[in-house]
Amino acid sequence: MFCKKFRKKKTKTEKKSTDLCFPQDTCGLNGDHETQESEGGEADLHKYLVGCKKNPGHRQFIPVDTFTLKHLPEGLQHNDLYEYIKVTADLTVRVGVEMSSPDRPRFYPETTRPYPFYNMSERRNLRTGSGRVWDVNKFQDGVTQDGVYGDTDYTKCWCRKCEGSNSPSNVWWEFDVTTATHVVFDDIEANHTTLRLFYDRQDSQVVSVDKVSVVDVNIEEDLCELNCVTCDETLGNKLMEMYKHFENVSEKVWHKYLASRSQHKLTFIVSHPHGCSKQVSVGQWKDRLEVGEYRSKFTYTTCTCPGSSGAYVHCLGYSDYLTWPELVHSGSFKSGLNYSGAGRV
Repeated sequence: MFCKKFRKKKTKTEKKSTDLCFPQDTCGLNGDHETQESEGGEADLHKYLVGCKKNPGHRQFIPVDTFTLKHLPEGLQHNDLYEYIKVTADLTVRVGVEMSSPDRPRFYPETTRPYPFYNMSERRNLRTGSGRVWDVNKFQDGVTQDGVYGDTDYTKCWCRKCEGSNSPSNVWWEFDVTTATHVVFDDIEANHTTLRLFYDRQDSQVVSVDKVSVVDVNIEEDLCELNCVTCDETLGNKLMEMYKHFENVSEKVWHKYLASRSQHKLTFIVSHPHGCSKQVSVGQWKDRLEVGEYRSKFTYTTCTCPGSSGAYVHCLGYSDYLTWPELVHSGSFKSGLNYSGAGRV
């Protein structure tokens, strides 16, 4: 598995034209971000769900707990693919942010398009997006327990509970989450970010992690990598088990659909529309643009809503089991077509 220990730091890449068809406005990023804002906080999120103008009724979204093989297109109703979507859903999280950094730029790079939440550092409104867990590791006294991740130079848990404790835990779990940079811009915002996990139904038990730091961000690619920590043994072991299952299933799926990816073009997204419970949407990618070595942006018909920003975009047959999940949902055009940030595929 491609792990952070051996990963080169991502560098900014210039967009280049190719012979691939792609809407011109994607290069200029003339779409709208899909972060859900809520002045009334958590209590008002359901109101935005009910009043949604982009997808009234949300008929193209499937609640994750009712998703079945029959929701997949004919010819792709395979158990491996179904299991892969389910375990991707298990690792999908809601990202809640209650701070806008004063360091957000006024415009997207080399454009006059306003950057989301610029000059809003005085506001404390909740905004939500989506993200996905990857690379879960257990530590004891700073020593990795699974051999995947390098040892640390610290020997105690750094979660909020342990930070304020005279006896911090010497056993903890760390995991990464990918989301969009316009959802979590920097460590100022990460310090006011809470991840809600396993939010599969409206009545799901609240399981959250509120100690988050930024590993890397790229404004042009709209990709943010977060590092998160917990010393909750039940949560840590559950995430490790889910992630190991994901690794096993994703390799099978990639090999199975690699050769046919340009025929079926299946694309699925698991996200938290309007900051509410987890939903699956299935569609097709339409266009691909290479924006650097091994890096591409996609457009797709797969349904999204405010709250879907940062969700992992899986174009079936493209690699993710060899790399970390870089392709995340970035926004929507007025035409209704959606688009990703740039990712390694």
